[in-house]
Amino acid sequence: MAILIGPPGAGKTTAGALVAASLGTGFGDTDRVVEEMAGQPVSDIFVQDGEPAFRALEREAAARLITGQPGVVALGSGAVLDPGTRQLLAGQRVVYLEAGFAAVARRSGLDGPHPPVPGNPRGRLRQMLEERRPVYEGLAWRSVRTDDRDPAEVAALVVAEIAALAGPDGTTP
Repeated sequence: MAILIGPPGAGKTTAGALVAASLGTGFGDTDRVVEEMAGQPVSDIFVQDGEPAFRALEREAAARLITGQPGVVALGSGAVLDPGTRQLLAGQRVVYLEAGFAAVARRSGLDGPHPPVPGNPRGRLRQMLEERRPVYEGLAWRSVRTDDRDPAEVAALVVAEIAALAGPDGTTP
């Protein structure tokens, strides 16, 4: 029905659950599936096993959800970097939840005077957003801006986009 993509902190999980509830359908989140598969939190996978191990699990989780999850799916922010995942997204109702740098930094705790990660996390975040934005835009069927919107408002906008496709019987193609 809808696959939500976007940067970290865009609201994919929170808004996605609200969209699914509003539509009376299932909800799947790649990060939750990865955690179930690994038996540990995503952050621990990154630290203990490294990003390549996480990406392999994420690729499998994304494939499971895209091909088998009826309803709404929230993809992790980097899942779209995998060519196989992008191929699975072709022709799907992909909604890009857009969030600017300031919103993402605020939602991820990087807007304070002492960021939670040493080094230059703001610079890395800005670079990541710039690198991924064209991928998100290229995959999107629709885009919804999430800056300065609460999750319920974002969910309502996504539901409205889906409803705009509904036929006379209320079903979507």
